[in-house]
Amino acid sequence: MPFLGQDWRSPGWSWIKTEEGWKRFEYFNHNINELGLEELDNENKENVYVGDVCEAVDKKRKKDFFNNNTKSQFLFQERWIYIQKESTRERHGYCTLGEAFNRLDFSSAIQDVRRFNYVVKLLQLIAKSQLTSLSGVAQKNYFNVLEKIVRKVLEDHHNPRLIKALLHDLSSTLCILIREVGKSVLVGNINIWLCRLETILNWQQQLNSLQIPKEVSNGLTLSDLPLHMQSKILFKFTDAYDIINLGQATPTLHMLSEDRQLWKKLCQFHFAEKQFCRHLILSEKGHVDWKLMYFTLQKFYPQKEQYGDTLQFCRHCSVLFWNDSGHPCTANDPNSCLTPVSPQHFIDLFKF
Repeated sequence: MPFLGQDWRSPGWSWIKTEEGWKRFEYFNHNINELGLEELDNENKENVYVGDVCEAVDKKRKKDFFNNNTKSQFLFQERWIYIQKESTRERHGYCTLGEAFNRLDFSSAIQDVRRFNYVVKLLQLIAKSQLTSLSGVAQKNYFNVLEKIVRKVLEDHHNPRLIKALLHDLSSTLCILIREVGKSVLVGNINIWLCRLETILNWQQQLNSLQIPKEVSNGLTLSDLPLHMQSKILFKFTDAYDIINLGQATPTLHMLSEDRQLWKKLCQFHFAEKQFCRHLILSEKGHVDWKLMYFTLQKFYPQKEQYGDTLQFCRHCSVLFWNDSGHPCTANDPNSCLTPVSPQHFIDLFKF
């Protein structure tokens, strides 16, 4: 039999001989005895005949594989992936975006508040430009993770604005792809994509009708803090819309959110001084209107991204992984070889 496997050092696939010929055998976390396999010829170990039980398992496997409505998550024991862009003597082929999305555990990452915004931004970039490059299995994992994100937001009422933007971009991309079916490469049946689009529209309706209840607390609140402490909290924000939303809570916070120094620091954090000179905006009193400058600059230049935790790329091993999972690095100083991977960098790693 020919050797087929991900690596020449791996054990390869298991094969069984049936009346229709050789077929690849998958265990599905069951022992061979549990599947009802009977070895009829002890002298010839290659001839393994499969009973009715194995035939039923094979039919169920095919049904689950092609059924895009299943909620099963494809997990791997090793939560890191080797990024390969060319063939070598030891390894043939290359790594795709869909394979990386399957191998890295994004379902657990969304439960970590430090990684939530990172995963949402990554899903948004995939929705904008890389949706057609995902395989069927990667599509199922993508929408499974997306469903968990929506459920999480509906339950804890955190970050609904980010998810609304993600669903808006995803629905816009799907509408274009479905309308131009035949012209674009859309993996999967058109009816499956129509069902997914309908699900996305349903999620958008649920988020639009989301009512965040007012929390009743007898303890210390943000308004009870001194003004200088409230101002310091606002100066820690890096998102302009968070500042505006917080300013709508109380008149005091609204006054603090209109501080010129606050918006000046926000502009200096996201943009360079050369960009200020090109789009200088003055108020009626002759002062620089930093708030208006911020919203003008964001139309022309990308904003600086900041995340609590990101994926890491080992330049020595060419491995992509999460910090807590690690990888078998062979470098003398593994920490010196690590590079944080932004969502856009993650997409660029798989552009060939």
